[in-house]
Amino acid sequence: MKKTSIKKILSLLLCFVLIAVTALLATGCGAEKPETPPVSTDEVETTPPSTDNVENAPVKMGQGEKQFTFKVTDPDGKTSVFEINTDKATVGEALLELELIQGEDGPYGLYVKTVNGITVDYDKDGKYWAFYVNGEYASQGVDLTEIEADTIYEFKAE
Repeated sequence: MKKTSIKKILSLLLCFVLIAVTALLATGCGAEKPETPPVSTDEVETTPPSTDNVENAPVKMGQGEKQFTFKVTDPDGKTSVFEINTDKATVGEALLELELIQGEDGPYGLYVKTVNGITVDYDKDGKYWAFYVNGEYASQGVDLTEIEADTIYEFKAE
């Protein structure tokens, strides 16, 4: 009988210890945290939103009645944005006039090799300048694409 009574006493003691530990932990976790002082907006340093690899704000170029946005994504993935003003009829004419593109005439129109001073050559590095209109691959060359309001024209090195 002594063994069973010792086991009962030890069981009761263990229960009391567990209850005491649980009570201590519960009061420690439920304690209120001190309030953090409000932060003054004068001390907060704000950063501009991410521009997704856009190097700078749009660069305004040219003069004229028509206006369009021109983007260039170079082989490193960095994007430059231009606001173009012109009186030319096609995107190609406007960009050639401003020396933003250079190329040579081919059987399908102007074959653009240099954009914003960066030359890519498919024969040497396997890359070319792809022309996009409003984010979609263009169905015709830059020299045949008429300027339309609220349209984004883009060259990407691919």
